[in-house]
Amino acid sequence: MAIESTAGIALLVARIAFGGVLAFTGLNHFVTTEQMVGYADAKGVPLPTVSVLGSGAMLVLGGLGIALGAFAAVSAAAIAAFLFVATPMMHDFWNVPEAEQQSEMTQFLKNAALFGGAIAFAVLALETWPYAIGIGLV
Repeated sequence: MAIESTAGIALLVARIAFGGVLAFTGLNHFVTTEQMVGYADAKGVPLPTVSVLGSGAMLVLGGLGIALGAFAAVSAAAIAAFLFVATPMMHDFWNVPEAEQQSEMTQFLKNAALFGGAIAFAVLALETWPYAIGIGLV
């Protein structure tokens, strides 16, 4: 079943906004690698350099996939998987000093909302998206 025209335009705007933000966030993994590796290392992430660069690639490719409608289900699922793993590991507000708790909680909640959006896009990708490249596994 195809999504109606007005809803299709709204979905396109949502895809561009959501996917664009994620892709931009992923680019930062490559631009500020040294700082991000230090933060990941401090959080106990295994292989911090590989993890930062790999997660950056997931965010860029997943974000672009959602925005363009290419491999949309796989892209959204990859973003959801990244957020599911990274959010409690990197933004564990319950384990940080009180002065850092509010900031970490804000980041945790932001990522939780993004996780919900990624799940929604993964489900929506089961339908035909208008204004999309339209290639993928589903």
